[in-house]
Amino acid sequence: MPLTGWLAGRFGIKYIFLASVIGFTLASALCGAATSLDELVFFRALQGVAGAGLVPLSQATLLQINPPERHGQAMAVFGIGTILGPALGGWLTYDYSWRWVFCINLPVGVLCMLGTFIFMRETRYVHREPFDFVGFLALSLGIGALQLMLDRGELKDWFHSSEIWIEATVAGLGFYLFTVHTVTTDERSFLNRDLLKSANFVVGTVLMFYGGLIMTGTLALLPTMLQNLMNYPALTTGLVTMPRGIGSMAAMFLVAPLITRIDNRLLILVGFALTAVAMWQMSQFSLQMGMTPVIISGLLQGFGLGCTQVPLNTIALSTLPRHIMIQGTAIRSLMRNLGGSVGISILVAILAQNTQAVHARLVEDLRPDNPIVHTPYLAPPFSLTMPSGIAALDAEVTRQAAMVAYVDDFKLIMFALGALPLLLLMRDPHSRPAPTGAVASAPADD
Repeated sequence: MPLTGWLAGRFGIKYIFLASVIGFTLASALCGAATSLDELVFFRALQGVAGAGLVPLSQATLLQINPPERHGQAMAVFGIGTILGPALGGWLTYDYSWRWVFCINLPVGVLCMLGTFIFMRETRYVHREPFDFVGFLALSLGIGALQLMLDRGELKDWFHSSEIWIEATVAGLGFYLFTVHTVTTDERSFLNRDLLKSANFVVGTVLMFYGGLIMTGTLALLPTMLQNLMNYPALTTGLVTMPRGIGSMAAMFLVAPLITRIDNRLLILVGFALTAVAMWQMSQFSLQMGMTPVIISGLLQGFGLGCTQVPLNTIALSTLPRHIMIQGTAIRSLMRNLGGSVGISILVAILAQNTQAVHARLVEDLRPDNPIVHTPYLAPPFSLTMPSGIAALDAEVTRQAAMVAYVDDFKLIMFALGALPLLLLMRDPHSRPAPTGAVASAPADD
């Protein structure tokens, strides 16, 4: 993904975009035709490589072909696919087959190829820069090792494993070398240093990292909680969580016309405030609740995150020069994905640890000398004298402990909103500075 900006500057946006669409479509066809898990994993990797540049290229193109006053509407339209995609994929998997999740990309991909070839103009000015192999290698090494550590950390018991220590060391070394190289090199670095001169871009990218953590973390926790602890079927889980996407879509189209009328920082603040309220509601979940709290909190969270996406993209990207726009969108997409990966790894690890800790605390009072754990207080099928009763009691204790752990995770996600003071460092791109002529035209007294 970070390589997208250099490739687009070297060969032109149109050809890189067309190559990405063709590669993504072919890889989707191979995924749909996979006959084994190994083939599916390999083809999915190819799909990720081919499609990595689609998001930054699409965002950069939309911002370049639309005037600044229409950037909000363009970003709102772009966000529709990210909202409808998961719901459509769940429906296809449930009613048809998982293969259709990939096969449905084929007609869409063909249309995108034709549209790109016919309507997309070639870049008149191609900004060719020398390729910084050292910076690219260091960044790839750091990101790859970090992603591997996050994916395998829970399986290997985190830092109790030598493998995780090696991956963490390699990741730290890669990021250190990349930082030192970017700061000290006299030539053009892989990460254009002009990006770091924009406070809006830097702060917006940090907030996008936290936004990815909140969005992806909640999306990873909620379905498993509903299915494993409350016995919701897959289809019911999808329907209950769908209001989250509906809220996001409604917010994007509601906020888009306000981008040029209201301070973007205020819209972002309101969006994160609504997200905080939604996370507080989730921290009140219990095993006795119905669908209503899940639907209301999901709708509110989706609306809040939707309020932040469009102004956050607009305020962070609208002030970037054209020749670094694509790299800026690529870095932001990368940080959003990293935020999701970091969030899932942390939340899943804390979920497992808290479940074990709460389970150990709850079973302390489940002793034969405790009169509360005998009839009539302990109704069937629970029992401390029969193996089936003990198994049922242990399963219920585990269920209760897991619910407490989920609630703790929802509370933890709220701490990500502590980054909101960074909004004070951003500047609204639509704010107009005071005209200098008014001061200059004032006559001097002497």
